[in-house]
Amino acid sequence: MTDLPRIPLAGVIGHPIAHSRSPALHGYWLKRYGLAGHYIPMDVAPQDLESVLRMLPKQGFVGVNITIPHKEAILDIADIITDRAALIGAANTLIFRKDGKIHADNTDGSGFVANLRQNAPFWDPTAGPAAVLGAGGAARAVVAALAEIGAPEIRIVNRTRPRAEAMRSDFGAKVVVWDWTHVAEMIDGCATLVNTTSLGMVGKPELVVDLDRISPQCLVTDIVYTPLKTRLLIEAEARGCPVVDGLGMLLHQAVPGFERWFGQRPVVDEETRRAVLGQ
Repeated sequence: MTDLPRIPLAGVIGHPIAHSRSPALHGYWLKRYGLAGHYIPMDVAPQDLESVLRMLPKQGFVGVNITIPHKEAILDIADIITDRAALIGAANTLIFRKDGKIHADNTDGSGFVANLRQNAPFWDPTAGPAAVLGAGGAARAVVAALAEIGAPEIRIVNRTRPRAEAMRSDFGAKVVVWDWTHVAEMIDGCATLVNTTSLGMVGKPELVVDLDRISPQCLVTDIVYTPLKTRLLIEAEARGCPVVDGLGMLLHQAVPGFERWFGQRPVVDEETRRAVLGQ
C-alpha cells in the first residue's frame, strides 16, 4: 500500500475564538479552489499557547493564524520573526517550517491597505495627514502600513496617552500624538481617518467622534466589521465622505497565509464577502 500524502491542516488560535469568521473564509477558499485541506478554530488559553504550537506540526499542521489575546505573546515563542512583525510588536500569521521552526509574520497592515485599494481605488494616502484612533496592536499595524505607503503625517489619539507616545518613539517623526479632547481638530485637513479601536463593535460602547471639521474628501474606514456599517461610517457618509468597512481587511490579511499553507493565492471578491457573511 502506497503512503498517501498528508492533508495540510491550518487554523486560527484565540481565546475565545467562537466568533471568528476565519474558518468560514478559509473553508470557502478551500472548496472554491478544490484543494485538500482543513482550517479549524482552536480556543487556547495563554498558558497553553507554546505547548500547543509545538505539538501542531506533528499533527499535520502547516501553519495557523493568531488572534486576540496571543498576537503579542507569540513573538516570545516564534523562532523566526519578520521585520514588520517585530516593528509592530505582534504577529497574526504563523508558518510551521519543515525544519520545525515557527515563522511569524504580521499581515494586518498589508490587509488594511489592500482593502482600501480595492474598495476606494481613488484613495491617495499621500494627499494629506492620516488620523488614527487607538494605539493597540491593530493601530501599530495600520501606522506601519501608512508610513510605508507615504502618508506625510500620522496623527494618533488614544484614551491613554502613554501608549500613543510609545508609538511615536517606535515609528518616528511622522507620528504626532493628540489628546482625545481635541479629536475634532486632529481630523481637520486629513486625507484618511481610521478607527482601530473596538468601540462601535456589537457589544461594545459606541465610538463618539466629532466630525464637524472633516473634509468630504477624507476617506473614512473602520477595522470593526460587526456591524459592517458602524456609527462612524454612517456619520462620515452623511457628510459626503467615501467610506470603507472593515471586512475587507480581514479578507485581505488572510491571503498570504492561505497561499503559503495551501499553495494557491486566493482572490478576494464579492463572492468571498458573501460567503464570510453567510449570505
